[in-house]
Amino acid sequence: MEECSMENGRPPDPADWAVMDVVNYFRTAGFEEQASAFQEQVVTSAEDCIPVESGGRSNEPQEIDGKSLLLMTRNDVLTGLQLKLGPALKIYEYHVKPLQTKHLKNSSS
Repeated sequence: MEECSMENGRPPDPADWAVMDVVNYFRTAGFEEQASAFQEQVVTSAEDCIPVESGGRSNEPQEIDGKSLLLMTRNDVLTGLQLKLGPALKIYEYHVKPLQTKHLKNSSS
C-alpha cells in the first residue's frame, strides 16, 4: 500500500488541500495578512449578481479549499478576494497560476 506523503504538513496535490491548508500555504509564502481572505470569504465576482433563484450564487461567505483554488481565475483573485492589487497579482502570478500548471501536468501524466 502506498503511503500518502505530506509537504509542509499539506498533501502534495493542492486538489487535496483543506481550507486551512490553503491559508497556511499563503502564510508560509509570506502573505500573512492576505491568507485570511481564503477562509470565510464573501465572493464578489460578476456571477454573484445573478439572483439565487435563477441558479446564481448567493452572497454568503465562501471558503477556498484546494479544489476551489485550482479553479480560480486571475479576475477571481484580483477582485473576488478583496485584496490590494499588488499582493493579489503576486498571489495569482507566483502561486495560484504555478499551482494550477503543476496540478495539470501531474494530472495528465
